[in-house]
Amino acid sequence: MMEKMIFGRFIPGNSFVHKMDPRAKILFVFLFIAIVFIANSVVSYAVLLAFTLLVVTLSKIRLYFLITGLKPVIILVVFTFLLHIFFTREGDLLINFWFLEIYEEGLRQGVFISIRFLVLVFITSILTLTTSPISITDGIEVLLGPFKRLKLPVHELALMMSISLRFIPTLMDETGKIMKAQMARGSDIGSGPIKERVKAVVPLLIPLFVSAFKRAEDLATAMEVRGYRGDAGRTRYRQLNWRFVDTLSLALLAGLAALLWYLRI
Repeated sequence: MMEKMIFGRFIPGNSFVHKMDPRAKILFVFLFIAIVFIANSVVSYAVLLAFTLLVVTLSKIRLYFLITGLKPVIILVVFTFLLHIFFTREGDLLINFWFLEIYEEGLRQGVFISIRFLVLVFITSILTLTTSPISITDGIEVLLGPFKRLKLPVHELALMMSISLRFIPTLMDETGKIMKAQMARGSDIGSGPIKERVKAVVPLLIPLFVSAFKRAEDLATAMEVRGYRGDAGRTRYRQLNWRFVDTLSLALLAGLAALLWYLRI
């Protein structure tokens, strides 16, 4: 499962979404997060799902690849759905079988929150899958540019976020290697009681943290040797260009917001 995780990974491509300016994609994601909360009915959540599938199609990222890479998140979504099903006791009683009682409001909230969670994860994953870490850094830095007047270290913050995204797949790969090494030495992580599984994770975390700190130290040394001194006097090889596709994507998002608001009222 660790090898198939897609958090922080970048897949080069030539799709509509790949060609978008990173600033437009970052704005798109943040505005989409706000727009999702407008939906409050079955029809509006169906529109959200359809719009998300449209974005996935335009990115040319296979839906099966997304679902496989987000399997831990999907398990969490299913768990959240079951919590609402079993513990929300409002509305009409739909099912009453032995100890199992499912109410209308519990089913409704479980479905709505699960869909909301899924579309948010899919859209944010599309951002990282179709945008290189350096482009995300440049986009965030430009968008946060006005805060430089408030003496906010915009460049350093953008760089930190970019490095964090870049290290996620690296740490996932490292975790997979350590797990295989532990299993080769006779450690049984995936079976047994929960207490034993928790104990088996401790030998996994220690080398993972040591490796992460070592990588961070090597990166800091490499940046210092290459003369990195923050944003002072730096220029960019890759220039950001806002094009028609970027305006069109935000216009589609505005149309989605208007449609959801219409369905809400």
